[in-house]
Amino acid sequence: MYPNILRHPGPTPIPKKVQLAMNQDMISHRTGEFVQLYQETTNRVKPIFGTQQDILLLPSGGTAALEAAAVNTVSPGEEVVVITVGAFGNYFVSICEKYGFKVHKLEKSWGEACTAEDLTKFLKPLSNIKAVFATYNETSTGILNPVEKLAEVVRTHTDALFIVDGVSCIGGAPAEMDQWGIDILVTGSQKAMMLPPGLALLSVSERAWKVIEETIKPAYYLDLLSYREWAAKGMTPNTPAISLIMGLSAVCDLIDEEGGFSQTVARHELMKNMVREAMKALSIGLLTSDEYASPTITAIYGPEGIDLPSFISHLKEKYHLDFAGGLGHLQGKIFRFGHMGYCFPSDILQAVSLIEAALQDFSYVFEPGAGVVAAQNVFLSSLRK
Repeated sequence: MYPNILRHPGPTPIPKKVQLAMNQDMISHRTGEFVQLYQETTNRVKPIFGTQQDILLLPSGGTAALEAAAVNTVSPGEEVVVITVGAFGNYFVSICEKYGFKVHKLEKSWGEACTAEDLTKFLKPLSNIKAVFATYNETSTGILNPVEKLAEVVRTHTDALFIVDGVSCIGGAPAEMDQWGIDILVTGSQKAMMLPPGLALLSVSERAWKVIEETIKPAYYLDLLSYREWAAKGMTPNTPAISLIMGLSAVCDLIDEEGGFSQTVARHELMKNMVREAMKALSIGLLTSDEYASPTITAIYGPEGIDLPSFISHLKEKYHLDFAGGLGHLQGKIFRFGHMGYCFPSDILQAVSLIEAALQDFSYVFEPGAGVVAAQNVFLSSLRK
């Protein structure tokens, strides 16, 4: 039985060290042992977020944390701006509309980023905006929005909070929450953080806490004030995902062993470049420009003349290489190559090699080995630096 080669944008492969950590004996979440685990682990995560603020842990998927960020900061009838460049930006729109916020939707074509100029122009006629919501890394398109520049625009032109979905890139992309001026930053466990699904992580600025304290919110389980109160004691208000927190501690160990988070970020940037150059060498189109390409996921058009769903199925059935398809109107047009978390240059070379094997099965005309050589050259070039 061949193992499945999971190259999805989440869930992603779990390192053996993390699996073993999660298999430790269970402990109570109301003991000194847990307090030590919680406090040490959340402190170690702070550099990944680029913050000195507390890291709060919710026993949920990332979507619940996005909902918590919205419902704790904005009241029904208040105005918000939601930047959407794909399917997951639209999640924020749906959440905000569900709670009765007045939503101003800044929408870009799928495959395009939202620039600082776009946001400046959009905000100019608006007033009384309570929050601006943005997706850092759009999982459906492989776009990395320039959130540092977007944060600067929000600070310059509004008094609004800047709330960022970093679910599919935190742990693999640069994040300087405090320096950039992000008020709430959210991620999930099952992507670049190298864990199974079920744990959400978020951090809140001092500015946002003041707003949260004044907001009347219809939240109980997602009440962030409750999480802050219990975090001060090294605990969570409800039963946490204890095994996942044990695994998160092991994730921090792995980042340290790699040489620190800057090295982890550099590895993701390298893998992105390897994938993109390989596809270019095979004359396979990419959805996004190099300028705004994600370091954790690449959206790739179907090879010309090949039925893409059949190609993706063939890759999985014959070569056990598992990619995600497109979402929304991109379904059947692109596939999504995840290269985040527990993924390394050798994994990219393996995947590109198997893509080439499948292309030959479909009689696609190309120079055999071209993609592998292109990816390999990027890798070798990085070793010479």
